[in-house]
Amino acid sequence: MKNLIAFLAKYHHWLLFLFLEVIGGVMLFQYNSYQGSVWFTSANAVTGKVYELRSMVTTFFSLIRVNEELTLRNFYLERQVTQLRSLYTELTQDTTVMERTELEMLSKYKLVSAKVVDNSVDRPDNFITIDRGRNDGVDTNMPVACGNGVVGVVYLASDHYSVVIPVLNTSASRISCAIRRRGYFGYLHWTGGDPSVAFIEDIPRHARFNRGEWVETSGYSSIFPPGVLVGQIEKIYNSPDGLSFRLKVRLSTDFANLRNVVVINDKSIGERNMLQKAAKDSLEVMKARN
Repeated sequence: MKNLIAFLAKYHHWLLFLFLEVIGGVMLFQYNSYQGSVWFTSANAVTGKVYELRSMVTTFFSLIRVNEELTLRNFYLERQVTQLRSLYTELTQDTTVMERTELEMLSKYKLVSAKVVDNSVDRPDNFITIDRGRNDGVDTNMPVACGNGVVGVVYLASDHYSVVIPVLNTSASRISCAIRRRGYFGYLHWTGGDPSVAFIEDIPRHARFNRGEWVETSGYSSIFPPGVLVGQIEKIYNSPDGLSFRLKVRLSTDFANLRNVVVINDKSIGERNMLQKAAKDSLEVMKARN
């Protein structure tokens, strides 16, 4: 005990200096958005390696079940494509139209496969770290999906890693969704708690649909392309103001067991965003003149 007191008495100036440095650093990065963003981006590369090693161990023990799920899903999708191609060919008598349509749709997108190296589902504002970055063609505001549906949007990207804001984030921007084959659309929002459910807001009152129907991205947002699966309608509520429906949706993506994702690089999104920005700027100029 005497040795400890002697040590503290001898080096108390250095200890106080280190303590104040830590407090100053925390306040600098926590209360200044620019410094916080710089720290978050630079630390991403270091922590990404640690997360990647930990993820490799976890992934190894879940590969068998994941492979079984992928095999079943691929078989199911191949059956669907075969049946649809056969039906369309029978109706149109054109054996090449499906191939041409598929190639045209795929040419719009570049898919970057990635592995999840860190993930959380038990916080109000969850984040996902993936092992792909700018050197791999990944950039901010790109949509992220998996074999089962929507995952989230790239928030920050370094050279080799990226941070994704998933659907399971109460602060996440809302994703425009539509009821499959119905056309009615609303906005996906997670309110916290159960990581397997979220809500679709602002479905119009005149909409006609049933529980059990599927919800997918509408393509009306400036991020996600249309047709990416979101989930299945579980319950239907009235909105607080009574002017629309609020849908409880069972998410198709199992975020607690998320291992592999794809980042969607839509070549048309950049052009569309530039056009929308030009229209907004033009409208502001017209308002200023009036």
